[in-house]
Amino acid sequence: MNKRTQRKNKLYRFWKVLGPGLITGASDDDPSGIATYSQAGAAFGLSTLWTALIAFPLMAALQQMCAKIGLVTGHGLTGALKEHYSRPVLYVMLLFSFPAIVMNIGADIAAMGAVGNLLFPAIETTYFSVFFTILLLVLIVYLPYQKIASILKYLCLVLLVYLIVPFLYPQDWLAVLKATFIPSIKFDKEFISILVGILGTTISPYLFFWQASMEVEEMKHKSKHLVVNKKVIHEMEQDVDFGMSFSGLVMFFIILTTGTVLFKGGIHQIDTVEQAALALKPLAGNAAYLLFAIGVIGTGLLAIPVLSGCLSYIITETFGWEQGLDKKFHEAKAFYLVIAVSLLLGLSLNYIGISPIQALIYSAIFYGMTAPVLIAIILHIANNKAIMGKHTNTTTANVLGFAALTIMTVSAVVLLLFQFGVL
Repeated sequence: MNKRTQRKNKLYRFWKVLGPGLITGASDDDPSGIATYSQAGAAFGLSTLWTALIAFPLMAALQQMCAKIGLVTGHGLTGALKEHYSRPVLYVMLLFSFPAIVMNIGADIAAMGAVGNLLFPAIETTYFSVFFTILLLVLIVYLPYQKIASILKYLCLVLLVYLIVPFLYPQDWLAVLKATFIPSIKFDKEFISILVGILGTTISPYLFFWQASMEVEEMKHKSKHLVVNKKVIHEMEQDVDFGMSFSGLVMFFIILTTGTVLFKGGIHQIDTVEQAALALKPLAGNAAYLLFAIGVIGTGLLAIPVLSGCLSYIITETFGWEQGLDKKFHEAKAFYLVIAVSLLLGLSLNYIGISPIQALIYSAIFYGMTAPVLIAIILHIANNKAIMGKHTNTTTANVLGFAALTIMTVSAVVLLLFQFGVL
């Protein structure tokens, strides 16, 4: 076997290992994330680039905890809470998760509709939103889990377009390096709001639930019995690390694009998703504009099944209903009905007067405000020997987990103090 064949085989084996972690990381860069990063770049230039560097280890540590909980318990986060904790804790988690996820779904649908209209102006935005909602519902209900997972996995490649865009515009790479490694913080309401939004859309609560549930689904397909050993844990960590690093890289390049192209072009306020794409057109050319727009639709198709599926896992595990993307509709009617209702609720948000970019950023900020509660719960589960046995958190995982909890809590509290005029 020659070296070229060996390399191909090695890459193929690595691609096979990638699954829930890659999909979770890529879905993190959904239209909500793109909008938040774009607004950060337009409003503050390169000042928030450093957040991509800080966020990666925190994201990876938390997602690995969630994945390990799924592997060890054979349940999603909701199932683990239901089995080992009191009902009030379960209901608090549901209360904090449901509205943010529905708003995120609605915002993503609206963003996809707006960008669809941008690419094909003859067709109204509403028609695109309805079309994408129906398309996603049909695909989720009728395709088996393995096919959905495969499609989501390849849709991750759409995010590569954002790694191309910055190179279509001249960059001051010395300034980029400085902004990446030397944190810059402005102590005012606008900057803290966007910081909480970045943290919220990067360390998103819905990803915690999705990661745990998908690990269970993956193991069900690999074996009837969940056997957690060093090899399984190592492959999971590889998958999560790659997915989170990919997510962080895309985040970095979106802030870089808008922080140089839009900020330097005097565009500091983005009010609609299509405006973010259109603003690139005269400043960075048609290619950048088209890639940005196509990326929004591609990431929406990737993220909305994750969002709606995550919400359905939460609700069906809470009430003990049959659930799973590997089930047919007649085998898990409640599971698919929750997905359908979440998509329709999300679509209805298009008609209440909130612009897509506002809803996207609001959902990111809401995630940032609610994530500390869920991170605290995850840390408690991950360190509970009665649940995790010998697979409780390492010291490194706990340090990173508590760092994420502290940073997000402090940011949320400071934002509230600004909101109520205390600061």
